[in-house]
Formats: sequence, C-alpha cells, structure tokens
Amino acid sequence: MIAIHNSQFGFHPRWIAYCEKNSIPYKLVNCYANDLIDQLKDCKAVMWHFNQGNHKDNIIAKQILFALEHTGFKVFPDFNTAWHFDDKVAQKYLFEKIGAPIVPTYVFFNKQEALTWARESTFPKVFKLRGGAGSQNVQLVKTRKQALKIIKKAFGEGFSKYDAWGSLKERLRKFQLGKIHFEEVFKGVLRILWPPKYARLGAKEVGYVYFQDFIPNNDSDIRIIIIDEKAFALKRYVRENDFRASGSGNFAFEKELFDERCVKTSFEVTEKLRIQVGVFDFIFDSNNNPLIVELSYGYAAEAYDSCPGYWDKKLKWHEGKTIKEEWMVESLLKQNKFTI
Repeated sequence: MIAIHNSQFGFHPRWIAYCEKNSIPYKLVNCYANDLIDQLKDCKAVMWHFNQGNHKDNIIAKQILFALEHTGFKVFPDFNTAWHFDDKVAQKYLFEKIGAPIVPTYVFFNKQEALTWARESTFPKVFKLRGGAGSQNVQLVKTRKQALKIIKKAFGEGFSKYDAWGSLKERLRKFQLGKIHFEEVFKGVLRILWPPKYARLGAKEVGYVYFQDFIPNNDSDIRIIIIDEKAFALKRYVRENDFRASGSGNFAFEKELFDERCVKTSFEVTEKLRIQVGVFDFIFDSNNNPLIVELSYGYAAEAYDSCPGYWDKKLKWHEGKTIKEEWMVESLLKQNKFTI
C-alpha cells in the first residue's frame, strides 16, 4: 500500500486519482502527525509533495522523509531528489562537482571576501536568495555600488524570505494584463503589513551572499522536466522591461521552440544525480550554449497540462497530452520493484 499525505494541494490529488483509477491500494496519512510511524505500518512507501511556501513543511518535511528513507522505507521525494530543493547555494556546489553547464555563480560566507570580489568584478550581476520561486528574491544588480550595499545588508540585518513590494508589483502587472482579479492585488497590499507565515516565522536570510552572471539577450527561459525517463518542456517569456521569466505566466509549449540540447543535458544530469524528478531551468549564453540556472523537483502541475507530448531518453518525441504526475507513482512502483 502507498501512503499519500492528506492534502488537496500540489501533486496529491493527481496521485490519488491515479491510484483509484488503477486500483492501486493507498491510504491518506498526516505526515505532520505524532503517530505517523503507526500510520505507515501497513505501507511500503509514502508520497509527499512538500512546498517551500509552507512553514510546517520547511520545519520538518525533509527530516521526516529522510529519516524514513534512512531505515529503508521508500519515499517520494527521496534524499537525492530533495536535499537541495529550494537551495540555490547547495546546487552551485552540486552542479560544479559533476561538471554540469551552469550560469557562473559566486557565493560568499565572509563579508570582506564578498566586498573584495565586488570591487574587482564587472556588472551587471544577478542577486538571489538561496530560496524562493516565481522570481521572488531575484534582482538585477547594475552597479558596483548597488552590489556593495546588498553585501553589507546580507551580512547585517539580512533579507526577509518574502519580498512584499516585489510581490505587489508583480500582482499589479498581472492585474493590468487581465490575468488576476483585483482581490489578488488587495492581498498583495495586505502582505506588506502581514507577510505569509513562512516569512513571519522563518529566520531572515543572513550571513551569505549569492550572485550569478547576468546573461543578456534572453527573451525567455526553457524549463525541462524529467520524470521516469520522460521529458516535457515549457518556454517562459520574460516580463516586459524585465529579465526574469520565472512566474511571468507567459508560456509556450510547441515542440519546435525547444533546443534538444537542453533535453539531452537534463537527462544526463538526472542520471548523474540519481533523482526521481528533475525540473531544470535553462538560458543561453552569448555563444548560444544552454546553461542551467537552477533545479527543483516541484512545479505547478496545471501549467503543464497543455504540453503536446514528451521526449523519451533517446530523444524520440511522443505526441499526445498526458498527466505527468502519474509517472511519479509508476516510477516509484517500478524502480523499487515491489507490488502493492
């Protein structure tokens, strides 16, 4: 029997629907519960789509999953897939160790070293916090003076995990485009006074600073997602008068839009890292070489329902719409070679 965290959000409803459709025994469990281990006694695996925007998930999700996996229990996501989730700093070292093609990245844990680097470096650069999605906590640093100010703040008062003003600006942009209702704009105003729980209760980001090279002339990024030796893709166009694509809401899916070098690289890195799911974001350098920006395991499932097909590991294209999250259940069963 498969245990699935009892939630109406994320991948969970699709996992449940797939199990019911295919008569796969499952049970709903509460992964936050004190008696979770008792709940799992008749199960062989647990699936939990935890989210960086959920304060409770941030406190305990990885620890619970990795504790279970440590004893031989099967989990999704597993350690290889999730330990670096929402941690761009960790991913820098991981990608560099395996020789993956990434956007040049600079991380400092010493204020003086960071200041020295900034005084000798060229600009613009891109500043990011280690966590965040939808281009949260990402800004273009155009001058050395701006970089020095950021570094001093990073080693001083630090940064909130939630950029209230940036979020409000983004809500206004989407409202003007007719993509959201005014109610969402009003919520953004309230967020200035009352940030989300994960930002209010979580610690500030302090004691490190993270920059990436700014790669100009990219009007979009390419997202490639690998699940169970299948790849599907999404092209995300940057916002008007901006450089950020993540969270823009301006998508395209046609197969012809995608450079298959991104697909090939995603398969290769997924295999090297032995991850269950790989969500790779790419941009292109001045020589048109694809570079990985960052990696995740989670995504907003509904946004990818329009994908017209997928590539297999041999880069053969398979036409037709699919429910990708079903592959996660199939892969868990297949890779662990157990019957439910």
